[in-house]
This record gives sequence, structure tokens and C-alpha cells, in this order.
Amino acid sequence: MVNELSIFAIAGRVFRSRLLLGTGKFSSPGLMRQTLAASGAEIVTVALRRADLSGSRDPFANILEFIDPERYLILPNTSGAINAAEAVRLARLAAAAGLPKWIKLEIHPDPRYLLPDPVETLAAAEVLVREGFVVLPYINADPVLAKRLQDAGTATVMPLGSPIGSSRGLETREQIRIIIEQATVPVVVDAGLGAPSHAAEAMELGADAVLVNTAIAVAQDPCRMARAFAEAVHGGREAYEVGVAQPQAAASATSPITAFVN
Repeated sequence: MVNELSIFAIAGRVFRSRLLLGTGKFSSPGLMRQTLAASGAEIVTVALRRADLSGSRDPFANILEFIDPERYLILPNTSGAINAAEAVRLARLAAAAGLPKWIKLEIHPDPRYLLPDPVETLAAAEVLVREGFVVLPYINADPVLAKRLQDAGTATVMPLGSPIGSSRGLETREQIRIIIEQATVPVVVDAGLGAPSHAAEAMELGADAVLVNTAIAVAQDPCRMARAFAEAVHGGREAYEVGVAQPQAAASATSPITAFVN
């Protein structure tokens, strides 16, 4: 009998998949749509700067036409915002255009490293929570900030594993471990996961979910890579729930010598 994993829910909404997908860097919107289906993901992030919210069917900003809102929760993100005011404006624009009142809050003023601004992120989160948004903030792996955001009412915290698009994996492992230990909301590891093994490591650590974009979108076969990540996420979470064996200082024989040998 296959045991079901524990329930994964954000703001009271239950999801079967713990893999969230981004929609940037795909070679075509059609391939992106195929990859989303292959991944089994149910939450899809869309950069508001890449979406046509005017209703004019701009052929260069038509990404939303390739994402079925009945199948996926479309999670608008404020990528590109450089301060709280700009992020709040983008979130309000998305809600006014009829997108779900969920927002992935991203504020990164430095274009080279794309590291999130903690001060502006907290300020924007406080405003958006008051306005009734379900806020999922992208942050550096800062346990103190994570706690402040939870106290402010965010629905998750989303610490980075390493810089966006870097594929360097969990360089912030120990800080993420503390965030998970102290969390009162789901922890979604976001950014820098370059291989399915990175996603499995995050899940084995106790993360509730991971968000992946670049590693899947730029793969030679994005659909196969998406399936690989989905399997890694499921396996990593199952291992966490069962209990991963702890490292030992000394060897321990798997076939110990017993009396029957004599």
C-alpha cells in the first residue's frame, strides 16, 4: 500500500503537487504549456511585466493565454520591482485585471545578483496583507526576516537556495533549516535549484515545497526535466516524513557478526 504524503496547503487551499513552476526562459509559450502539464504542478508563477493585463491581446505579452486558470493557480509575481511602492502597484494592477489575489512578492533592486531587499519586502508585505492579498514573499534565507513576515501575516516564506538562475543549489542550507524549524507557515525554497537532487535535498530538509524555473526551462528536454524534478520532490518529501537516517561518526555493519556463525 502506498502511503499518501501529508497535506500541503497554502492559505487554506490544498495542493497535490509540492513543485511550483516559473514560466520564464522557455523557448516558446507552447513548450512552456507542455512542460507545465508534464510537471504536475498546480501553482504557476507569472511575471507581471511579461503579461498583457490590458485585454489588447498583445502577441509579445500573451503568456497568460497558454496557462489554463482552471487547471493552475496563476501566481502573479512582482519580479523587476525595485521598491515596495512599485511592488504594491503591480500587485494591485494584477488584481484589477482579474488575476487571483495571490502575489509572489519579489523586490530586487540589484540587477546583477537579484538579491531580495529585506526592508522593502517587509514594507510591501505589510501593505498587501492589509489589503487582503495572499502574500508569498521571496527572501534571502534570513530566519529573523522570515519570522517578521510570518508575524505580518504572509501565507508562506520563500527563502532562496542560491541566487536566481545560478543553479548552485542549497548554499543557504543551514539558514533554511532554521527557518523551517521556526516556521508557522509553509516554507517554499525558491531560486538556485539547478538539479533534481537539489530539490530532493530541500525536501529532505523539511521544506514544504520548491519553486523551479531556469533548470527546467533551459534543459534540452524541459518536459523530461520537469518530470525528474517532480519525482525528486515527491521522493524527498517522503523521505523527510519517514525520517532520513542521521550521519554517524563511525561505521556500523549492515550484517553484524552474530552467535549463529559459531
